[in-house]
Amino acid sequence: MKKTIIAALLAAAANYANAGTVLVVLSDQAQLDLKDGKVMQTGFFLNELMQPVQTFVAAGQTVVFATPSGKAPTADQKSNDVSFWGGDEKARQESLALLATLKLTSKSDSPAISFAQVQKIGYDKFDAVFVPGGHIPMQDLLKDKQLGQLLTNFHEKGKITGFTCHGTIAMLSAIPDAHGFVSALESGKQPAAPANWIYKGYKVTAFTDAEEEQAKGFLGGGHMKLFPQDGLTAAGANFSEAKPWSENVIEDREVISGQNPQSAKAVAVAMLAKLK
Repeated sequence: MKKTIIAALLAAAANYANAGTVLVVLSDQAQLDLKDGKVMQTGFFLNELMQPVQTFVAAGQTVVFATPSGKAPTADQKSNDVSFWGGDEKARQESLALLATLKLTSKSDSPAISFAQVQKIGYDKFDAVFVPGGHIPMQDLLKDKQLGQLLTNFHEKGKITGFTCHGTIAMLSAIPDAHGFVSALESGKQPAAPANWIYKGYKVTAFTDAEEEQAKGFLGGGHMKLFPQDGLTAAGANFSEAKPWSENVIEDREVISGQNPQSAKAVAVAMLAKLK
């Protein structure tokens, strides 16, 4: 089933003169480990995934979804709020309808493939990669070795690499010892910035500490082990932030990052501009 889907997705781009293939990377986890042994049920933010996907599809791009294991990703149901679509109920319904059509979150029929399958297909088959947010990238993507290899390949080839909100933390996966670095940060230590991180000095944005403070109700009384802003800054990124909840997209070389849910669609638009 998945082989057929992959073949169809990769072949579809031939119908568009300037079409490319965008790899959308998601976590396959459904809960985030918090401090003091607490956990939070979470997943990807609906608008942060679907607004960019709709934008890519409308532009004739082929979209391929991948998770570490190939298991279906989980949506954060708290993100199913019309406010994240700027109060536009029609837009929210259109996003949900496409998500249902894709069957992305279906345990049996999801088109998501594994990072190993992505590597087997060949990184050269993809023109861009995009990582949406929601809290869940903080659970696994920030230290996933295979994702780090993929991002390193894209970096070396100068291929468009997009992130939104908490998704930007996935950049840490490209640190050679990402697991050790992240573990140190989560335990409250202040490790030295890795000298050989490919994104050292890049100007980026992500969900800010100020926004984390204002959105702490999402955690149900728990506390995160690490915030994206702190992790990226500790690794050596040049972090840029705008007013909380305002659209903010930063471009530096091949990387395009968005600050929050309000920036998701704008990241996709910026990626498309570079894909032309």
